[in-house]
Amino acid sequence: MVELTVKLVDVICNYNQVILNDKDAKNMKVTSRDRVQVKSINKSFTAVLLTTKSLLREGEIGLNETLMSNLQAKEGGTVEVTPAKTPLSLSFIKKKLSGDSLSHAEMSQIVEDIVSMTLTPVEMAAFILAQHYQDLSMAEVEYLTRAMAETGVTIDFEEPVYDKHSIGGVPGNKVSLLIVPIIASMGLLIPKTSSRAITSPSGTADTFEVLAPVNFSVEEIKSLVKKTRGCLVWGGTLNIAPADDILIETVEYPLSIDPTSQMLASIMSKKLAIGVDSLVLDVPVGFNAKVKTKEEAVTLSRKFVELGERLKIRVEVGLTYGDQPVGHAVGPALEAKEALEALMGVGASTSLVEKSTALAGILLEMAGLASRGSGQQLALECVNNGKALKKMMEIIENQGGDPNIKLEDIPLGEESENILAPFSGYIVEVDNKAVNAIARAAGAPEHKGAGVYLYKKRGGYVKKGDPILKIYAEKSSKLSEAISVANKSNPVTIEGMLLKHVSALY
Repeated sequence: MVELTVKLVDVICNYNQVILNDKDAKNMKVTSRDRVQVKSINKSFTAVLLTTKSLLREGEIGLNETLMSNLQAKEGGTVEVTPAKTPLSLSFIKKKLSGDSLSHAEMSQIVEDIVSMTLTPVEMAAFILAQHYQDLSMAEVEYLTRAMAETGVTIDFEEPVYDKHSIGGVPGNKVSLLIVPIIASMGLLIPKTSSRAITSPSGTADTFEVLAPVNFSVEEIKSLVKKTRGCLVWGGTLNIAPADDILIETVEYPLSIDPTSQMLASIMSKKLAIGVDSLVLDVPVGFNAKVKTKEEAVTLSRKFVELGERLKIRVEVGLTYGDQPVGHAVGPALEAKEALEALMGVGASTSLVEKSTALAGILLEMAGLASRGSGQQLALECVNNGKALKKMMEIIENQGGDPNIKLEDIPLGEESENILAPFSGYIVEVDNKAVNAIARAAGAPEHKGAGVYLYKKRGGYVKKGDPILKIYAEKSSKLSEAISVANKSNPVTIEGMLLKHVSALY
């Protein structure tokens, strides 16, 4: 053990890493990438070592602001440093890579080391790849789910909690903005914690933030739902199942990999943490969706149902059409406006209302408020008679938004351009990935007013020169970028009755 003086270093790192002078490291008989235990009076952690010849003097240890805060240490203070063993969880990850099963204790140790930032990004990637190449059993998925929930904040609302979740992959899926007020207007508790966009143009939290604030503490959320029975908030600040957020940011998003077992644990750990009793899960199906066939969707759905049974969460799944965007709007402000239009009954998108009320109907049936098969009609009545709109305005006001907001109050990007049909015909395909790419190129979700509006979708007839979609942006440079993406990606496919002309000359 050696005692070293703390020096603040401006290094951003997504795991525990400290810096020592090369001579100090040699005296301790450690080298770069070895692990050391760092201890202050009240706190300690294991970190990966980086050495330097000139950045630090002998007798100093370099810590960034986060690690100094974790240790409750100050610059110029001292900490104790000792060589540390490789985390035991690494042997468990290797065990899984070899195809062996993990126990509850082994899975818990892996999750604890992820949350404590003891594992490096490479080691976390190995854990995700182990799941990708070696399927977890349902018992292992349960262990992973429970460990992810237990290592973060848990919330007890002290009454039955209802929720809706989508596995994603379809643009414009703003159905939560209809489902939450429908369910809450029927007296059920639905504290909807939502995500921000990772690869899509808008997450539910991004969309609702156009109408009201979404950042709240656990105690504030409890207070919110006592008043209105529902809320739409961002879960990113709540420390719910933090291992999930770490793995998404560090591994899954950069590698574009999402093993089924991790997806199951990701979704269900957050439901377990907030005390969900009844969950309706939206699984979009189609060539342009994450799940391509009904057979794959049914297999996945059964896994969710089984995991729910293990966790004592009742799960029912709705397989939904996923081959084109939900509604016509893609992007935070455009989607917020379309959701309000649907609740107001003003030019409402048929697909948005149908999908929202179908999923809300399943929850109403699960709650015993409607008989099997009649839930959607009850949900539709809540929309048509204005109950859902009234509840939405209560939720908006409760979260600090304007309950008198009008459609024209929602600002869209001032820069815009129509993409025109190159010839007459019927729309036979809307490419979800292309629409996403155009909206993100336009600036969504960072720029709330950016996005794409589709004038018509599959089956619609257009004439040559008719607008088929409109791009909105807040900056002219982003609009130009989005137009370029649209011209290259062919987001909307149009075909006439003549599909191809074949002759001896061609």
